[in-house]
Amino acid sequence: MHFDLSEEQAELAATVRGLLDKRADSSAVRAASISPTGHDEALWATLCEQIGVAALAVPEEYDGAGASFFETAVVLEEVGRTLAPSPLLATTVATEALLVGGDDEARRRLLPRVAAGEIATIALTDEPVLDGDRAAIVLAVRGDDLVEATGATATWVESMDQSVRLARLDLSTAELTVIGDGAAALARAELVGSASAAALAVGLADRALRMTVDYSKERVQFGRPIGSFQALKHRMADLLARVEMSRSACWAAAYALADPAADPAEAAFLTHAAASYALETAALAASECVQLHGGIAITWEHDAHLVFKRAHALGQLYGAPHRHRAAITL
Repeated sequence: MHFDLSEEQAELAATVRGLLDKRADSSAVRAASISPTGHDEALWATLCEQIGVAALAVPEEYDGAGASFFETAVVLEEVGRTLAPSPLLATTVATEALLVGGDDEARRRLLPRVAAGEIATIALTDEPVLDGDRAAIVLAVRGDDLVEATGATATWVESMDQSVRLARLDLSTAELTVIGDGAAALARAELVGSASAAALAVGLADRALRMTVDYSKERVQFGRPIGSFQALKHRMADLLARVEMSRSACWAAAYALADPAADPAEAAFLTHAAASYALETAALAASECVQLHGGIAITWEHDAHLVFKRAHALGQLYGAPHRHRAAITL
């Protein structure tokens, strides 16, 4: 399959990139990561109010933009490129789970709030929950039921990547309201979570590659820029090929997940394949970024360690690459 972005999708990506370039540089990302909420609330509000990133996949009947998950994946790639801590991943997964598994009453009550920028998350297991301590809307899968949890106790959990916000949820004292089909919500959340993490990984890998190429043009050794050495050219060219293949795989997966008429088995195959390849590519790109920058890359002041941490965090959120490969039947 071959995909190109439409004019509107390309404009969406450019608009998000332009905003993030201005508002999510290295110092802003570091400050937001250690802030009380773990993200830049003003930036999130701008993304939601001016661009409508949280409303993209929400149907118009629920006050959304009526686009699709594909457009959300386009935005996620741009978010991944900047390293900005963002509630978009958790909110996207919860939204898709609600769209597929939630009953009509729950969709009508909750989706307009999501479209307006309220943070949502969903607990799929007993593991720490992404954005669990800052979400206004908390969903959970309990047995065969999709439930809304009101009044859950959330405890922040420290993570290696400070830009990824995790919390443990205690639902024992929460008011649990059954709002739909847990099995359908779980299946959708796992696939969308995997595809979303892959989209973030593509943006991250592209960021790591650009950092490495730019540095190789500036760093001089033996009287020549290190980027002129053939061995390093080959490594960066191989990485470029992997990034482009990862992007194509992620677009194919996102397109299949956004198409109601797509074969579910084919969508699952494309998603697991994309996640496996993109997550490994991000880890490789981060490793090459650290290695080819040399000693400066292991300093706190340089962004290489932020790239490295994000790459490995993404590989754990919705399954490591080898687990995605194991889910594929050849």
